Amino acid sequence: MDQGSQFTSFAWTDRLRRSGIRISMDGKGRFLDNIFVERLWRSLKYECVYLHAWETGSEAKAGVRKWIAFYNHKRPHSALGGKPPAVIYWQRNETTNPDQQVQRVA
Repeated sequence: MDQGSQFTSFAWTDRLRRSGIRISMDGKGRFLDNIFVERLWRSLKYECVYLHAWETGSEAKAGVRKWIAFYNHKRPHSALGGKPPAVIYWQRNETTNPDQQVQRVA
């Protein structure tokens, strides 16, 4: 089980609560908690990390940052009707908060 002390500490859980993130550590629905993150890590590894031989940590950080931007803004997702997550996020945000001005990242 990956409920290490760093993820159950007050500093971490308080930050999550202040950000409006619901925390599930009771074991109920555990697979649902992790399925999306596990899919993300798998995609990151096979589509990015395993394809590069970075020489430095800075190169790796830049490469992962570039892939995350691609994943969120350009990569089509079958579960989202072929749209990237950012498109769905902004559509939902505009629908729920039409009066709020939102700055988009291209």
